[in-house]
Amino acid sequence: MNDVTLVPNNSLITATPEEGRQLAVKMARLIIKFTQPDEEKRNQLRDVYGNDAMMLIAVGQTVALEFATIAAANNYWRKEDKTDG
Repeated sequence: MNDVTLVPNNSLITATPEEGRQLAVKMARLIIKFTQPDEEKRNQLRDVYGNDAMMLIAVGQTVALEFATIAAANNYWRKEDKTDG
């Protein structure tokens, strides 16, 4: 079908929440590339969603869902939290 790797390095495991958030953004971008493989069309659409508040909110929600999945895979970085308390 489409030659896009949807899970970079085939892993959701990250060292920190910040790395997890960055991975979530990357994964959200990859699903857009997978859904619309035509780069020229994606560039045209950026002008549309870049000026539409509801579409930008939807992008934020997509990243949040990806981040929730990554956080769960990392057990919410509890190893780090156990040393704090």
